[in-house]
Amino acid sequence: MKNVLIVASKEIREGLRNRWVLATTLLLGALALTLSFLGSAPTGNVGVNRLDVVIVSLSSLTIFLVPLIALLLSHDAIVGEMERGTMLLLLSYPIGRNQVLLGKFLGHIAILSFATLFGYGAAAVALAATGTEIDAASWAAFAAMLASSVLLGAVFVAIGYFVSGLVGERSTAGGIAIGVWLFFVLIYDMALLGALVAAGGHALPSGLLDTLLLLNPTDAYRMFNLGSGEARAFSGMAGVAGHAGLSPIMLMCALAAWTIAPLALAALTFSRREL
Repeated sequence: MKNVLIVASKEIREGLRNRWVLATTLLLGALALTLSFLGSAPTGNVGVNRLDVVIVSLSSLTIFLVPLIALLLSHDAIVGEMERGTMLLLLSYPIGRNQVLLGKFLGHIAILSFATLFGYGAAAVALAATGTEIDAASWAAFAAMLASSVLLGAVFVAIGYFVSGLVGERSTAGGIAIGVWLFFVLIYDMALLGALVAAGGHALPSGLLDTLLLLNPTDAYRMFNLGSGEARAFSGMAGVAGHAGLSPIMLMCALAAWTIAPLALAALTFSRREL
């Protein structure tokens, strides 16, 4: 475990040196503060808890931004160090490849967690400082949104590692990473929407709809944060959530599985790769 923590601290130091931590925290914080002070204007609802509106806005932002940040952090984690020759130097020490991979993963998750907690947390603190009344249920939903946002980032960090272990050049890894982001964030949902339109107004069978939603980690995240609680009423997800049979626990388990599977594949690929 000591070796894993050493590698994790190395990744965090590199993130600080490359201004990754500062840049992502400032970006998420600036966007979160902007959205928080828009109040309930995007929904047009009167009497809606403003923090619930912020949760909806930040969840929608997270679906686009956090996967992209995670992939940018991780797409060259293996192939980049191999090109620079630092991976060979690192493995010359008494440390296993799985320890290197796990240490990198923990380091990148620490960077994402810091940026998410402080960036989004600043919006909630600023909202509370204005005297807005926020009930306990809204704070719990906000905490759940933060935790699931970090988990969504972990999914795409793991996918980035898998891509990085497969290819031989950083440029190729970067291109594939952008393609992965486009597929999960944009193309998949457009295809799903097309299937719903093609159904001619008939609802898809609940089992099929559940499967299609679970096959995309961003949809699982969207359903977790926008398909239940107060957010469901004004997020536009009430119709889909009404036909889906997915509980919050199932959705979180799906995100965890989406993290473990690519990370295991990345470890397998890395272990078989020649330096």
